[in-house]
Amino acid sequence: MMYRLLADGVVVIHLSFVLFVLAGGVLVVRWPWLKWVHLPCVAWGAGIEIGGWICPLTRLENHLRIQGLAAGYPDSFVEHYLWPLIYPEMWFPGGFPAWGFVAIGCGVLVINGFFYARVFQRRAS
Repeated sequence: MMYRLLADGVVVIHLSFVLFVLAGGVLVVRWPWLKWVHLPCVAWGAGIEIGGWICPLTRLENHLRIQGLAAGYPDSFVEHYLWPLIYPEMWFPGGFPAWGFVAIGCGVLVINGFFYARVFQRRAS
């Protein structure tokens, strides 16, 4: 039971991190000092997606689930939790394509680039 709770906690932390990577630029517009935390997170998140790597938090969650005698999962956090919500199986019957992860990573950079441009614009004026 304890391992399951710990694994669920890792999922909450992981999802919070993903949301911060995606939408943290909005917070940076309000609190520019936050860029020192957000930019490394964006670099990590985009790098994980573009590089096709599995995040260490996914590995930790799987380890905890296995320790708690539950099954882990072989794919990434995004594939396991987020894609089934956003893209039903009917959209990608053979599985999510590799180029899709590169698109996600680039999308993270573009979205955050928009907000950082706003921060720099504000600072310039």
